[in-house]
Amino acid sequence: MSFSILITSLSAYGLSKLKFKGKKLLFEINTLALMFVPIAVQIPRYLIIARAGLIDTYLGHILPVVILPVAMFLLKQFIDQTPNELIESAKIDGASEMEIFFKIIFPIILPAIATVGILSFQVLWNDTSTSILYIDDESKRTLAFFMMSLTSLQGNTVAGQGMAAAASLIMFIPNLVLFIFLQSRVMNTMAHSGIK
Repeated sequence: MSFSILITSLSAYGLSKLKFKGKKLLFEINTLALMFVPIAVQIPRYLIIARAGLIDTYLGHILPVVILPVAMFLLKQFIDQTPNELIESAKIDGASEMEIFFKIIFPIILPAIATVGILSFQVLWNDTSTSILYIDDESKRTLAFFMMSLTSLQGNTVAGQGMAAAASLIMFIPNLVLFIFLQSRVMNTMAHSGIK
């Protein structure tokens, strides 16, 4: 999750404040990626993971969700709100791009990073499709997969509904705890989202 936040925030900073060829095209591709539901890109994703040799590995869980298009979009829009004069004054003082990012931009976008952290945690925590499609080894499958397989067992429907409710609660609690800890940051994201 932290690797996903780091890569996404660095990419968003590049798309927002750096000048290079193809920047607009890359952002349009990211925006276009928001249109597709995960099931629509399942076959190309499987082919890429298979050709990369990531079937039945932990990297098969990690790499497909390193960059989330919605997180990239949110962070880029948040970084767009930071004044360019702040970056220019840091460059005049001799700061490198990485120093500007980690000492100036990163503290400013912490509310958005908290939101992205919650989003990326939910994507990883609730992911069952990776365990179904790319993983054969039972020890490498996710908890969400095993909770789903518990609720899909045939038998007594009343007991099955009880197991489904318990599994849903177990899967929901970490999301709730994370949101409670990051609630003030997330509310700051919502408060600043319309301010230019």
